[in-house]
Amino acid sequence: MKIDIVTIFPDFFRGPLDHGIIRRAREAGLATIEVHDLRAFAHDRHKTVDDRPFGGGEGMVLKPEPIFECIEGLKVAPREGRIESRESVVLLSAQGKRFDQSVANELAALERIVLICGRYEGVDERVGQYLADRELSIGDYVLSGGELGAAVIVDCVTRLIPGAVGNQASTQQESFTTFSPTHAGDGPSSTCASGGLLDYPHYTRPADFRGITVPEVLASGNHEEIRRWRRRTALEKTLRNRPDLLNQVVLSDEDKKLLGGF
Repeated sequence: MKIDIVTIFPDFFRGPLDHGIIRRAREAGLATIEVHDLRAFAHDRHKTVDDRPFGGGEGMVLKPEPIFECIEGLKVAPREGRIESRESVVLLSAQGKRFDQSVANELAALERIVLICGRYEGVDERVGQYLADRELSIGDYVLSGGELGAAVIVDCVTRLIPGAVGNQASTQQESFTTFSPTHAGDGPSSTCASGGLLDYPHYTRPADFRGITVPEVLASGNHEEIRRWRRRTALEKTLRNRPDLLNQVVLSDEDKKLLGGF
């Protein structure tokens, strides 16, 4: 996968791109990530990339000219051809669709992503209307710019690239993941998918830490009981922290019975 990031603060990404899974994916040749300084595409003596908004109002707005010139210089396919070329140009904006795991899966299936980091009061609307093919926000709050959002998306998408994570099955067994393997009685590994809910609680050694002990069922060796415990605690945590997710997934009869106990 190739990822391009367009920003007025290229140095911001020196940290996020140099650690963990992103670094390993880059070193293994699984992902190529390039950061482009938007000011390099402004041609006045002050490298101006923003201006006052038409109609008045507070703040400054990123100008369309340097952004269009930058994206065109990256040789990205026109909007109408990006599905076929498996590319996407993403504008990071507080007004965008909320980024979630399903969107991450969509992006991870592409060959190239271009992330445009908004700044100041916003970006000239013509960028989102005629250049980007999707507008994303990482949450219902306002950041100073799109750089943090871009870093989040790069991290979330990169770890979904086959080979980026040591055990790729682990990316299918996490919170929000809708993938649900068929339970075939082959042990706990077939029971871990959240099915779109939050993940179940995890424990490791020591079994007794300061008098707080690991649930006995996890050391029982009874795979079916472990499966039921994991599903019950995942449902319980989802009900407590993110009850909205329960309305977005198909619950089995067993799930409904387990929920009835809360």
